[in-house]
Amino acid sequence: MSSSEDSPTTASAPAEGETGTEARGQAGGEAGGEAGAETGREAIVRAARRAFTLRPYAEVTMRGIAAEAGVSPSLIVKRFGSKEALFNTVVDFRAAADELFAAEPPALGRHLVLTMVELRDRLRGDPLLRVVFSLGIEDERTLLRARFREQVTDRLAAALTGPDAQLRAELIAGQLLGLGATLSLHRPDGAGSHAGAGRLADLYAPGLQRLIDGP
Repeated sequence: MSSSEDSPTTASAPAEGETGTEARGQAGGEAGGEAGAETGREAIVRAARRAFTLRPYAEVTMRGIAAEAGVSPSLIVKRFGSKEALFNTVVDFRAAADELFAAEPPALGRHLVLTMVELRDRLRGDPLLRVVFSLGIEDERTLLRARFREQVTDRLAAALTGPDAQLRAELIAGQLLGLGATLSLHRPDGAGSHAGAGRLADLYAPGLQRLIDGP
């Protein structure tokens, strides 16, 4: 890879959560103008997540992302500057982590479930699940795993007390990914789609809280 258009770096940018599998058909209607600028940005990020998680970096083009997002390539350049910068947005989980971990440990289990549901509704996609598509892949997408571990799992482990904090954090992260995968797998007519966030938290949060509290 020979230029910033073709080479991702480890520079970071704000993230907005959504798994790549949920991007298609959800792009905004902006065609490149200033109207609906935030909708256009969100559509670009969703399309980029799908592209970068499902295809090697070298095969992803700004023009292809623009077509899927329903915007002009010039708008992507205006919003993000380069393919490299857009890729770095896709591999950043910090914004989602800030919201997910914004509770004290005694209340964190329920907060995690409620926040996951709220983020999925607000962002029209899962804030974490895209990392699953990097499993077993040895190209630029390995950065997804590295960032997830650093910004989600390791951050959570540092906030836990007691023995096996890293192991418990990894299990909690796995359960959050499992929750997102389950809600995605069974939509639009699964039981999870009809249950309220509070009911999901009633059922799912106690297991998370046991891992948070530790032995």
